[in-house]
Amino acid sequence: MPLYDCMLLLKPHVKKEALMDLVARVGKHVYRRNGVLADLKSFGTVQLGYGIRKLDGRYYQGQLMQMTMMATPNINKELQYLNKEDRLLRWLLVKHRNTKYGLEFVSEDDGKGELSKLTRSSLFDEDLDEDDEDEDDEYDVDQEENKEN
Repeated sequence: MPLYDCMLLLKPHVKKEALMDLVARVGKHVYRRNGVLADLKSFGTVQLGYGIRKLDGRYYQGQLMQMTMMATPNINKELQYLNKEDRLLRWLLVKHRNTKYGLEFVSEDDGKGELSKLTRSSLFDEDLDEDDEDEDDEYDVDQEENKEN
């Protein structure tokens, strides 16, 4: 099952209970289709770049939520009921591309040995330390010359 992010932009005056009710409804919908809700983030109230017009007015702020889930590919069609939800200003479903997870990630062998190609000198540039010491020596020589003059 692919990984999806569902972004929900709710009206700013929606109470926490109503917000969590909507998120729980979407989560239950995903769970009933053998999906998994992986992460839930709230970005709080955000300022919008332009007003979103709804039947009850124009909104310049919204509450932004992000739900990360693993679901079947037809989840986009199944979430169309969100269009009729009056608490929502907008919603968006984004599919993660080229994401490796589960057994695909464990069995992948094209990334093996990448770190072994790096040598210690390429990871920790020892030349920089030597250059710093040279600069200190030059400074000491300059100070000695100034003392002699």
